[in-house]
Amino acid sequence: MNWDRVEGQWKQRRGKAVNHWGKVMNDDLAAISGKYEELVGRLQEKFGIAEEEARVEIDEFKKRIDNLKKSNAHLLKLQKASNKTMKKTNGISAKAKTTSRRIAI
Repeated sequence: MNWDRVEGQWKQRRGKAVNHWGKVMNDDLAAISGKYEELVGRLQEKFGIAEEEARVEIDEFKKRIDNLKKSNAHLLKLQKASNKTMKKTNGISAKAKTTSRRIAI
């Protein structure tokens, strides 16, 4: 994922950024609108860090978000597979009940 996509999805990611960089105000993040250079400058200003350190922070944050996104996608796949298994199991149980009623009659 490149930074252009992050910028496009900034409103969704802003909450995660607020949690990650508590000192950076929500209004600051809203004004940044996901623009990389703007974020670098605000981090430098708020935390008193060098430009390179701010870039490293942003890159680590982006990697963390990407990993969370992958983990969530994996969990959704597992959940769907589990739901399918549950439906099949419930379908077998319903057939077994119907068969046992026929036998009992």
